[in-house]
Amino acid sequence: MAAGEPGDLDGYCFRYLPQKTFQCLSAPDTASRLRQWSMLGRVAAQAFGFDQTFQAHRRDDFLTAFFKDPNVIPNLKLLSDSSGQWITLGAEVKKIEATNVPCTQLSMSFFNRLYDEDIVRANGHIIKCLDSFCDSFPISDELRKVLLVEDSEKYEVFSQPDREEFLFCLFKHLCLGGALCQYEDVLHPYLETTKLLYKDLVSVRKNPQTKKIQITSSVFKVMAYDSNGVCYPSTKSHEQTFSYFIVDPIKRHVHVLYHCYGVGEMS
Repeated sequence: MAAGEPGDLDGYCFRYLPQKTFQCLSAPDTASRLRQWSMLGRVAAQAFGFDQTFQAHRRDDFLTAFFKDPNVIPNLKLLSDSSGQWITLGAEVKKIEATNVPCTQLSMSFFNRLYDEDIVRANGHIIKCLDSFCDSFPISDELRKVLLVEDSEKYEVFSQPDREEFLFCLFKHLCLGGALCQYEDVLHPYLETTKLLYKDLVSVRKNPQTKKIQITSSVFKVMAYDSNGVCYPSTKSHEQTFSYFIVDPIKRHVHVLYHCYGVGEMS
């Protein structure tokens, strides 16, 4: 059987690309925002290359091969639950679970409805509300309400398909932050950081026929299990602990965006 044919798990070989930097995460502005949101030092982006044509219908084969690859195991970063330090995968992955994440949005105008629906004022200030909690998240403004409170009147501003979009997922993760998140009073830092991160992770090209820009990346939310249960992105489950795999089938790159919920770097 030729390498890469269906059923051949060894078809995909990966290589770590440490020279690929994600400018958004290393920029001073972003770092200070991530510090404020209690995510600094707990979020990472990495790049890996692969050697076969990516086929979306073989997603699980692709990801299984990724987690078993000798160039991935010593390089894929995650935070240790016990020490809180960055470690590499190490464990033998027995199975993976992946969810397709739609990635079709090309414009930040997707979020204009926040202004139209009195969630954010025209000057960018987020409208406050009476304090409450949803799960472990404090709700003190209309933005967090629209993100989290399903029975609030403005939850419908974003439909279920809207909420599944990768752009929305990134925005929501940044808005909710880490364990000691200091929330913004204005919308701009959330939008700006979402935009930079999205641009860094997602690949686009101009369609030669229509001349329109189109997204070429496929996005998956990924979990991996070892013999004890979930081992990646963390043994502890939390809405803000995630790993997204963003696959560029043309460059044959996969970008991994990782965050583990907890207390980010303070100083």
